Amino acid sequence: MSETENISSDDVLKLHLDEVIELLRKQELEETVLQHQPMPHHELVETLMHKQHQAALKQKLDQLHTADIAYILEALPLEQRLTVWNLVKSELDGQILLDVSDAVRETLISDMDAEELLTATEMLETDEIADLAPDLPEEVMLELLKHLNEENRARLESVLAREEDTVAALMDFGMVTIREDVTLRVVLRYLRRRGDLPDHTDKLFVVDENDILQGVLSLKRLLVNSLDATVGDVMSRDVVYFHLDDDAAEAARAFERYDLLSAPVVDERRCLQGRLRVDSIVDYIRERSDEERLAQAGLKEEEDLFSGIWKSAQNRWMWLAINLVTAFASTRVIGLFEDTIVKIVALASLMPIVAAIGGNTGNQTSILIVRSLALGLITKANVRRLITKEIAIGLMNGVVWGSVIGGVAYLLYRDIPLSLVMAGATLLNLMVAAIMGISIPLIRHALDKDPAVGTSVLLTAVTDGAGFFIFLGLATVFLL
Repeated sequence: MSETENISSDDVLKLHLDEVIELLRKQELEETVLQHQPMPHHELVETLMHKQHQAALKQKLDQLHTADIAYILEALPLEQRLTVWNLVKSELDGQILLDVSDAVRETLISDMDAEELLTATEMLETDEIADLAPDLPEEVMLELLKHLNEENRARLESVLAREEDTVAALMDFGMVTIREDVTLRVVLRYLRRRGDLPDHTDKLFVVDENDILQGVLSLKRLLVNSLDATVGDVMSRDVVYFHLDDDAAEAARAFERYDLLSAPVVDERRCLQGRLRVDSIVDYIRERSDEERLAQAGLKEEEDLFSGIWKSAQNRWMWLAINLVTAFASTRVIGLFEDTIVKIVALASLMPIVAAIGGNTGNQTSILIVRSLALGLITKANVRRLITKEIAIGLMNGVVWGSVIGGVAYLLYRDIPLSLVMAGATLLNLMVAAIMGISIPLIRHALDKDPAVGTSVLLTAVTDGAGFFIFLGLATVFLL
């Protein structure tokens, strides 16, 4: 086995990035040195050297997959990104725009004129154009619609009219349809005449004369059955299919549950409109996962790693402001018990422990609830039992870890009443954390809000404030 075969795909990708960065660095270094080096025909030499570097960089890019180029563009600062972008083959522009993140796509599109954008998008499929449509200038979209035939224009307008997180927004139109009254021999002859099949084709869709879905014929059944059998004899009529307005998250769960590679999409009359592919589902799951991680950190939207300072700062302001307000609220809780803290100095060092363990418990609970909501596992029938279970877990953890923390406090300060207050405060705050860890995402979900957005910020604020109040309140009652 060769050395390159032992390198993982991630390592190869990073190697490509390092090579591009090195070419850019070498170009910048040599041109900087040349600018300060007096010589005859300075401009000619500078031009020739620049072309030489551009040619080397272009040769490297020509060897890469569009997804690899997209990764490299996302990892480069803006100036270098645009340098690389301008050296990419024009026929790859459209696919790379699809592969890069939304934030980086904005910078690339802003560097292209209307003619370049039109050329790039004309090479894409209708469903791919729909993915780019929100980021394209209006004049480009109008011109693009003029260039599409009537069928594709109708398809594009239909997709754009649907909500973003629906099946219609993910489906594509590349599929093979057949009739159930023809033989498998005829189907094979038809496929050979086509010459190729759409990507990720694992089944053919069986429709009637009105394009109403009747069933599916898997390629496996096509190959292993007698060629004289009809499609209707061997096709599957028990079909997993989706409607245009079905929720994309539910479709993703169905793909996982039934191990699907593709599935038909129909309208309300069961008329075949398109299909869902597993690669689109995987992309959707990854994007949703990224969005949830950003939302949990209090970021409003995906951010270009090398975007301007002002824009990046604004993206982080909202939840920082909320966090600041909640932090001031927590300090005011502490301020209510200044006399208690002055009299018992040990409280100042112990109270962060109560707040910290409560925050950790609440985050564990909330992450579990957010995940379960995303998977559709929480229903009206089981939500009460789930709440009871999490409260019971909070109670058990409170007893166990309250005892541990109380014991540690006794070893440190040799004060039984203080250790009991510490244990009691831990127990109560873990109960509060469990209740809030369930309540915050469930309430946001009930209000039709993303349960992941800002949950950790709100939860930390509640568990900190409650932890300080409970601990210092118990200390005031029982220790003074």
